[in-house]
Amino acid sequence: MSGHNKWSTIKQKKGKNDAARAKVFTKIGRELAVAVREGGSADPSVNSKLRDVIAKAKAANVPNDNIDRIIKKAAGDNDSANYESVTYEGYGPNGVAVIVEALTDNRNRTAGEVRHYFDKFGGNMGTQGCVTFMFEKKGVLVIEREDLEAGEDKVMEDALEAGASDFEADEDIFTIYTEPEDFSGVRDDIAAKGYEFASAEVEMVPNTYTTLDSQESKDNMQKMLDMFEDNDDIQNVWHNWEM
Repeated sequence: MSGHNKWSTIKQKKGKNDAARAKVFTKIGRELAVAVREGGSADPSVNSKLRDVIAKAKAANVPNDNIDRIIKKAAGDNDSANYESVTYEGYGPNGVAVIVEALTDNRNRTAGEVRHYFDKFGGNMGTQGCVTFMFEKKGVLVIEREDLEAGEDKVMEDALEAGASDFEADEDIFTIYTEPEDFSGVRDDIAAKGYEFASAEVEMVPNTYTTLDSQESKDNMQKMLDMFEDNDDIQNVWHNWEM
């Protein structure tokens, strides 16, 4: 994975205005509620999925009060919408591989909207499995270099001791990779050493990247990603565009 590519995405999200950040909070709130219902518990010590989403929420700067309120509401709300997880795959401009993960209470509505976004900006929605083979599921932890006392060697040592599978150092960040099943344990061990994360979640990491040469293709790809991000049903978008 390109650390620069990942960091560009994180900085874009952290630089959003208040309205856009509120939308991010809303999406993570939906993930928290689903994690409570599917895990059968509002206690993150026994609900590993909830624990993972809480870590993602904190990395996205969701206030602790918001997290607690959402979890308590989900635990006591039996009449809320029944969201299901749906994944769509397709291609952006010039064949950029795209995976879209959604939580929706209306599969037909979401599928129609996702297809529209692909079509509108020069891409097309494909069949299940058409691009998944181009990605690998990995736990990804990102730590900012800025204001970090530990140097590269120390961070790498701590990551590998915690069970990380790989480590990358970029100009602005350290990126730590784990096997998906090891993600929670590695994250908790590293956090216990005092590190804070700019991003912490299991991701679909591209095996190869696609470069867009024309400005029109770049603009269309960015507009498509923005449309996905603005849709409340869409939780994550993974792609292999080398930004």
